[in-house]
Amino acid sequence: MMKHILETECITKEFRGHSAVCGVSLQVSECCVYGLLGPNGAGKSTILKMLTGILRPTSG
Repeated sequence: MMKHILETECITKEFRGHSAVCGVSLQVSECCVYGLLGPNGAGKSTILKMLTGILRPTSG
């Protein structure tokens, strides 16, 4: 079994009462390559900013 180097559970980010990201859970294992895909405005950059500590999640 691979070791998880990053794990989130139900992270949510709201801006002025509007959900930008809602309930995202993921596990990132070492020695793997991942991609984050979605349309404009889907919250990809917001998720990455929360994972790197630039933004704090509203919950999760």
